[in-house]
Amino acid sequence: MRAVPLRPDLSGGALEPEDIQAMFLAFEEVCKALEIQPAATREREAVAVRIIELSRRGERSPARLAERVLKEAGRPDDDDRRSA
Repeated sequence: MRAVPLRPDLSGGALEPEDIQAMFLAFEEVCKALEIQPAATREREAVAVRIIELSRRGERSPARLAERVLKEAGRPDDDDRRSA
């Protein structure tokens, strides 16, 4: 498993282990859904930064973090696909 580039961007305050785990799970889900390869450093960093921003604003659910980032990336969520 490749390391997630989260540490350099966490200077804004302390996070609980559960918060870091939630961000990691969301990151993995988004990269998988968008088919972002491990070598795609810029894309992976963009995903990580956005997840961190959302976490700092209070979102702690890995599913909601991933859903939000995927929606912002233009990927419809399950509700959007069902109504199409």
